[in-house]
Amino acid sequence: MVMSQMQDKKPLPLEQDRLRGRRRGTNAATVAKGEGRRTVARRLSSEDQRLLDQLLSEKMDFIDSDVFREEGAEEKIYRLVPDVPKPDTSWYHPVMDDLSASRGSRTVKSAQQVILTGAEEKILFHQFNYARYRIYELQLVVDTTPNRQPSPEQAEEMLRWYRLADKIREQIAETNLALVLAMAKRTRMSEVDFADLVSEGNMALLRAVDKFDAGRGYKFSTYACRAILKAFSRQGMKLSKYRQRFPTDFDPKLEKSNFLETRRADFERDAADEVKRIVIENRAELTDVERTVIEHRFNLRPAGEVSEEKPMTLEQVGQIIGVTKERVRQIQNKAMEKIRVQLEANFLGTQVEVENPEAPPGKEGSPKGELSKEALAL
Repeated sequence: MVMSQMQDKKPLPLEQDRLRGRRRGTNAATVAKGEGRRTVARRLSSEDQRLLDQLLSEKMDFIDSDVFREEGAEEKIYRLVPDVPKPDTSWYHPVMDDLSASRGSRTVKSAQQVILTGAEEKILFHQFNYARYRIYELQLVVDTTPNRQPSPEQAEEMLRWYRLADKIREQIAETNLALVLAMAKRTRMSEVDFADLVSEGNMALLRAVDKFDAGRGYKFSTYACRAILKAFSRQGMKLSKYRQRFPTDFDPKLEKSNFLETRRADFERDAADEVKRIVIENRAELTDVERTVIEHRFNLRPAGEVSEEKPMTLEQVGQIIGVTKERVRQIQNKAMEKIRVQLEANFLGTQVEVENPEAPPGKEGSPKGELSKEALAL
């Protein structure tokens, strides 16, 4: 009975590759050993070479078992075991389900869902870890060579075992994808995006596959659920720390402009509006001549009035009030000093002592007169 089952089974993974090599007329045994990296590079594609370099850069991690060192371990692990059903993941569209209106109507059908028994999980994890164990053994052999480079045959064997381990790892993860979706929908974390939550859960599931020890007799779902929930908790704490540092969302408009320049421009605009109100409402107690000079020099009009005239020069204002342009400058400076005192007292919240109202602009003693003039010009 056992012999008939063995005959019905497919060849082992490495035997399948050797058979394909014979059909192509390729015999790996005829390739000379010791040619090193240059020979390997000629046989492998760029992707295989990159993968091989990665395998040689760090030791392969695996969950050890006494079965791996028994005689005929490869035969027992891959051939003398029942087939494990593979999952159908066509139903798994977590982000699309979350965004669609019919989210609740889409469920996993019983025909699509694969629930493994403890024995089936043990078969898959033994196959997965045995493949990684064989890579580890090959790495040790390569380390003993003088140039620490695999022969072409060793390189091909290392890549075959890696692809087999990756295939089994993917099968285990896809069989347990429903755990991630169930944990994500059950977790109440409104501040975390659902897509980010599922992505973090998938990564935790893959890490759980790498670290799970099936020899202890526990179900993988128990171990994976704890790992997924811990990943969700870490994601929530990471987002909480981020929100403490950045309480608001990113604003592209602030990124493109200088923040200090923007604040300064806003302040100058507010100051100019305040100066205009001081002049129009005469809160600085200007004389009629002073108001006339300021209004004509800076073309100030009450709110709602629009003037197409340009600000007048000192000489033009002098012709209106009948004085020289130098006298107009003195009246302007005196009026601007009164406006500055009023502005600082009620808008800036400071009070500056007036030293010399008659001093011309730009001289020591009236540095802030020029600032008020700029504000008026706005």
